[in-house]
Amino acid sequence: MVILEWVVIAGVCVLVSSVLVRSLNSTQQKQRLERAFYYLLETEDSCVSLIRLAIEAKVDAEVTKQFLDTQVKYFGAELEVDADGDTFYRFPKLRRSPQLEPKRDEW
Repeated sequence: MVILEWVVIAGVCVLVSSVLVRSLNSTQQKQRLERAFYYLLETEDSCVSLIRLAIEAKVDAEVTKQFLDTQVKYFGAELEVDADGDTFYRFPKLRRSPQLEPKRDEW
């Protein structure tokens, strides 16, 4: 009976550990996607492609697609095709308020 209890306890511990690791991994992926997304908005003139975001964030394409679809819905981006036939989303332009811009001497 004691052995059975230890097996059940060990199984529960493994299950809880697995859930915690997955949750931590998911959180880290989301953080990388958010950083990469806002970086690309700033550096790529508000144009973001799925493959570029996945590469920049180093996240699986399926997870990246779910994230990008959510951002498209929230920000109202438009799907466009460039001269090479590659697709990307054009998000509204970023316009920073002059008050929010850091002064050169503050860098």
